[in-house]
Amino acid sequence: MNATEGFEKLRLNVNGTDTVVLALGDAAAPPLVFFHGAGTFHGWEFARPWAADFRVLIPHHPGFAESGDMDGLRDFGDFVLHYGALFDQLGLHRDVNLVGLSLGGRLAARFAISHQHRLRRLVLVAPAGLRVPDAPMEDLFRIPPEQLAPRLVKNFEILLPWLPSDPHDLDFAVDRYRETRTVATVAWDEPFDRVIPRWMSTMTVPTLLLWGADDALIPVGQAKAWADLVPDSELRILDNAGHLLLDESPEAVQAVADFCA
Repeated sequence: MNATEGFEKLRLNVNGTDTVVLALGDAAAPPLVFFHGAGTFHGWEFARPWAADFRVLIPHHPGFAESGDMDGLRDFGDFVLHYGALFDQLGLHRDVNLVGLSLGGRLAARFAISHQHRLRRLVLVAPAGLRVPDAPMEDLFRIPPEQLAPRLVKNFEILLPWLPSDPHDLDFAVDRYRETRTVATVAWDEPFDRVIPRWMSTMTVPTLLLWGADDALIPVGQAKAWADLVPDSELRILDNAGHLLLDESPEAVQAVADFCA
């Protein structure tokens, strides 16, 4: 499947980092920016319905997919600086709807803390980064590669079109290694975020938290901890969906659209 068919590819240089942004929808529509998670192999089909009402923008993080590596990347603070500059280049100064999944949810939360003046709505989809002893996250780096994909969804059929027919597909393996290396660069030494627990309570942007009831990677038991951190937040837990609930649940996709409408 062609994950980017129909999307416009914007190519920008952000302080020396080549950055690709996928764009879909009317350029005059309200912007909806999606921060992807720790892998890009499963495509962007879920985002297409949003283009009926929004200008959908999906930047590839540095070190992922078609974007270049960031020289000197060390932590999430570097990502936040990158996206501040990228938003400036795109003219995203205010009234932005920001949606983040998993690692992208952690990044969206970090970005929102220091850039909430740019945002209209914030949606965090099974975000990573909190230490919740009663509901610990799986250690991504301890999961054998062949066991990771089945843990991402409740219905594995959802992912089959995005996986190579040849289990030894070298290009696929190299891409996954590169993205995993980038995740390790920012999260290996700091799997739990030190900024979010301290500063998320200062958020004034209306926030929606979405979680799959069957999330096998970041358990739904973490949802309340996030909801308690964010003063103006709404929590929705969706049945029959795992970690990639936007891929599995049309209800989740619609919930984002309704909240940002």
